[in-house]
Amino acid sequence: MSDSETRLTAVLGPTNTGKTHLAMERLIGHRSGMIGFPLRLLARENYDRLVKMKGPAQVALVTGEEKIIPPGARYFVCTVESMPVDRPVAFVAIDEIQLAADSERGHIFTDRLLHARGLEETMVMGSDSISRWIRALVPKTEFIQRPRFSTLTYAGPKKITRLPARSAVVAFSAAEVYAIADLIRRQRGGTAIVMGALSPRTRNAQVEMYQAGEVDYLVATDAIGMGLNMDVGHVCFAALRKFDGRVARPLTKAEISQIAGRAGRHMSDGTFGTTAEVGPMDPEIVDAVENHRVDPLTHLMWRRADLDFRSIDHLLRSLETRPPHPGLIRQQEAEDHQSLQQMARDPEIADLAHGRDRVALLWEVCQVPDFRKLMTDAHVRLLAQLYRFLINGRLPNDWVADQIARLDRIDGDIDQLTQRIAHVRTWSFIANRADWVADPGHWQARAQEIEDRLSEALHTALTQRFVDRRRAALHRRLTSGSEVVAAVNAADEVIVEGHVVGTLGGLRFAPVSDVDAEEAKPLFAAARRALGPALADRAAQLTEDHDGQFKLTETGDIQWRRSIVASLRPGDGPLHPRLELKVDDLLDGGFRRMIDQRLRTWIDATLQRRLRPLFTLMNAELSAHARGLAYQVAEALGALPRRQVAQQIAELGKEDRRRLRALGLRLGRETVWLPTLGGRASRHLLMRLQAIHAQSVGALPDLAGDLVALRQPVPDRLLAAGGYRAINGHALSFERLERLSERTHRLSTQGALKWDAALAASLEVPQELVRPLMSELGFVTEGKRAEESYKRRRQVREAPVPPPDPSSPFSVLARLRETSR
Repeated sequence: MSDSETRLTAVLGPTNTGKTHLAMERLIGHRSGMIGFPLRLLARENYDRLVKMKGPAQVALVTGEEKIIPPGARYFVCTVESMPVDRPVAFVAIDEIQLAADSERGHIFTDRLLHARGLEETMVMGSDSISRWIRALVPKTEFIQRPRFSTLTYAGPKKITRLPARSAVVAFSAAEVYAIADLIRRQRGGTAIVMGALSPRTRNAQVEMYQAGEVDYLVATDAIGMGLNMDVGHVCFAALRKFDGRVARPLTKAEISQIAGRAGRHMSDGTFGTTAEVGPMDPEIVDAVENHRVDPLTHLMWRRADLDFRSIDHLLRSLETRPPHPGLIRQQEAEDHQSLQQMARDPEIADLAHGRDRVALLWEVCQVPDFRKLMTDAHVRLLAQLYRFLINGRLPNDWVADQIARLDRIDGDIDQLTQRIAHVRTWSFIANRADWVADPGHWQARAQEIEDRLSEALHTALTQRFVDRRRAALHRRLTSGSEVVAAVNAADEVIVEGHVVGTLGGLRFAPVSDVDAEEAKPLFAAARRALGPALADRAAQLTEDHDGQFKLTETGDIQWRRSIVASLRPGDGPLHPRLELKVDDLLDGGFRRMIDQRLRTWIDATLQRRLRPLFTLMNAELSAHARGLAYQVAEALGALPRRQVAQQIAELGKEDRRRLRALGLRLGRETVWLPTLGGRASRHLLMRLQAIHAQSVGALPDLAGDLVALRQPVPDRLLAAGGYRAINGHALSFERLERLSERTHRLSTQGALKWDAALAASLEVPQELVRPLMSELGFVTEGKRAEESYKRRRQVREAPVPPPDPSSPFSVLARLRETSR
């Protein structure tokens, strides 16, 4: 396909305006052609339609998991990712081109928009939202506007149980779809299910059940918004927010329009609205949907196509190439890119991937999709094993047979069947790589056979669950207190009779908030019966786990296997914080004590390891005077102003000073501190401990450099824990303060000091800091008297100190320690 010889036609407009039908007519009007769809099920649907028109010998199907390519095929129906772009054809079309803005797959659609061309004609179809970018990127494009021939009207919010027949309810998670389908079955007898995770065979069976009138309702995810043309009279939104893989966000006008547009067919009017729980839709959005107005896309996603395979590093850098146009944004969340980044961190893979051919092969392996979307680590391990085999030739037949055979079972619930279908789709993709397996035809047929069997089982399971009276029986069991089936799955979801009622995060159960009040109590009671053993197992695992599974976060929380299980709270001192467990009430006192003891052991060891100089000083064998000073410094997290401990310093003998110096304690002119705690991580930890002890909330100040302007006041103890002293809105590091003290001392011995710009320049500090700095260093006046004042200050520091008062707390502490030894 050429980049530029033929013109580009953009057919844009609302949903249900026959854009795809027009493209298919143009396709068969040419001697050859290719059309790319955003979903495999749409590709399959249109392939079947085209086969009826042209015969199987003329039509090819090319998707990641399925390839049917007759030798003389003239028409290719593909997913957009799988389009054979190097094959010349007369006509090329791309459906749903507005997906060029998608955060995961957008770069593929953008690449097709920029480069995919037919020899005679090229067409893209989609929403008006992308029109400005087509004009900007392909200026000579011809635009065809497709108006909607029927009216779309807002009908307001309605209770799900009062929706009219031929309604589709749209939700945005499998759990929500199942919950709504259950409610409709209980009240209205049954519903069909349509989700993106369903295989084409299962989806078609569900749609046929709806179209045949066996059920009057359809519950779907936003997969209904693309290409599914059914007899739907009303579309009801069960939510106006969705989780897009990163955050939960409001639906855009374009998304609402795309989904709502499924109501009505050609000349038949349709309505849209929300559930009573969601409430009324924003009038501005209603007006936009009714009048088919969508906000223009703010950007398109882009990724470099001609990648550099000289090495893994070169490949990664080429994937990070800046886009050539200001309206394009570099794709950062593509699954293959993320897989490559993880594989590159594996030393064995990095060692094997040398040379262009092996790096190119690694990139091909990374493009094997993870349709399960739940077990990223397991998928990367699969990719690594594929790569190890492929660098030596083809995949071993025995290994492929074993991997696929594990999926050939139809037992389990809906979620398990869906997951197996997703996994077998990955193996279908692998089997369709003819250069990877010894007998691709055999393995393609084997994977398709398993997918078909699983699809039939899934359709049966969906029908049994959402079309018969089993839900009514479940409702009676829940309300009567009878035994129900409950479990915790691999994704930490707590499931009761197929319903996700909450999640088990770490050692805490978090219930969902959208359970009917009537059923909440028995549902959660059943969930807690399943949680008891699961929590006990996790508690035992925590107590036996190695230290590497625990982590102290920057906010003072303790994570175990990435879940928060405790938080540090004020205790007897900054170095002795109290633990507040984050565990479920179902854990009894015995387990709680085990967990507390394990976490206490870990946090004590962690603090002693990360703050070793501090604990070494605190526990050192010292004289009574030196031990008292060491104790005070340790309790102050390794730093005190010298003036606060001048008396204790004066009492030290030469041997005491030598021992303290050997322990890393520096008796500076201005500060007594442990420079060996100067690492940024150690100081950050000390500051967090001090903040926890003082019950300070919020982020810690950012202290970078030896002189930092503070944006807001910071407590002296918190700054000292970080290795700084506060002076007139600035944080001055101990080292810098000592150098300034030495400098001013030398200058004062040479004559009178003037607190002017010259002194500020000499000390390399802002002029407004000179006066407060000189005060902090003990200077009270300028000129001659300043020199004398400084000398008197030094004399006071060095003057012998009378014997300590026997009743002073430091003497008492020293005697107690000496007695205990």
